[in-house]
Amino acid sequence: MTNAALVGIDFGKIDFAASLEELSLLAQSAGAHPAVTLTGRRASPDAAMFIGSGKAEELRLACEADDVEIVIFNHALTPAQQRNLERTLNRRVIDRTSLILDIFAQRARSHEGKLQVELAQLQYLSTRLVRAWTHLERQKGGIGLRGPGETQLETDRRLIGDRIKMLKGRLEKLRRQHGTQRRQRERTRTMSISLVGYTNAGKSTLFNALTKAQAYAADQLFATLDTTSRRVYLGDEVGQVVVSDTVGFIRELPHQLVAAFRATLEETVHADLLLHVVDASSAVRLDQIDQVNDVLHEIGADTIRQVLVFNKIDAVPELAARGDAVERDEYGNISRVFLSARTGQGLDSLRAAIAEIATAEHLAGAQPPLPGEVLASEPLGDREVPEHRH
Repeated sequence: MTNAALVGIDFGKIDFAASLEELSLLAQSAGAHPAVTLTGRRASPDAAMFIGSGKAEELRLACEADDVEIVIFNHALTPAQQRNLERTLNRRVIDRTSLILDIFAQRARSHEGKLQVELAQLQYLSTRLVRAWTHLERQKGGIGLRGPGETQLETDRRLIGDRIKMLKGRLEKLRRQHGTQRRQRERTRTMSISLVGYTNAGKSTLFNALTKAQAYAADQLFATLDTTSRRVYLGDEVGQVVVSDTVGFIRELPHQLVAAFRATLEETVHADLLLHVVDASSAVRLDQIDQVNDVLHEIGADTIRQVLVFNKIDAVPELAARGDAVERDEYGNISRVFLSARTGQGLDSLRAAIAEIATAEHLAGAQPPLPGEVLASEPLGDREVPEHRH
């Protein structure tokens, strides 16, 4: 396993300890061992190296002492900062965005997932080409370099640009296929439900418990990348609904990923109901709810009805001991469900809640849709929603 140094600077804006712990989990998910952790406080990043020359020297010595091969920053670095740090530390330096992209590349299984990850990586890399190889600009000739007149940098930009264009074309084709499948579901009025939530909130475990599926579930960040959908029978009155498991969200999810996964995320936009799965045992669960809702807003899924599902209550005694697993808002609509996907406590209440909402939606479906109202569709996605639609 690769020894890594983790670097986190406290700018006083977020729960710093939780953010650093998340970086450690991300690094381990990518296959690195956090051997060194360097922290500090600053009012703003240093323009040249993000952390300043004194901290950089401290980091260099720590890396040498612990045989560190890679340095991971819990922040976004500019190409210049990354280059300066690598020169000073004499080691590979990556930022949070690059780390998450690497994890996604490792986890992608489906053809579509791999296309989306490659597109995100190339879009990220294209921003690093601006000055990354300036020394090649001067290589106009020489043995093996005399060619059509393009510099290496221009060639790389052109090749990456061509590849990005091709990938976007393929994903657009898949997006149209999703649209066709959605319209078929709308004709049959099959209710679609997407599980959304922060990464490692327990969505896949809940998905397996609800659908009796065998989707991959593990106690790690981004265990699920490719969306899985299953039909669930909820009794004669309701019939079948389609439930979809999705990739988790995370703080400061790279915008390249949001853009690349647009085809997948659009399925969430067209879902009838979002089950926003929350890790009830997390000390920063409220912040995680906000992060998910931010992404849902970004992809236009913030108008879909949402039910908060507080999972892992078996790790929170006061929640496990509560009598009623379902909570309603002032209008009598179901707003929260408390359960443990692992032990099964509260699962029947969730099924009953889904059936109640599905029955109400079915009755509403008999009426023509209101202007701008999203019609029924299936799920997918990877983000979360705000509050519920009344």
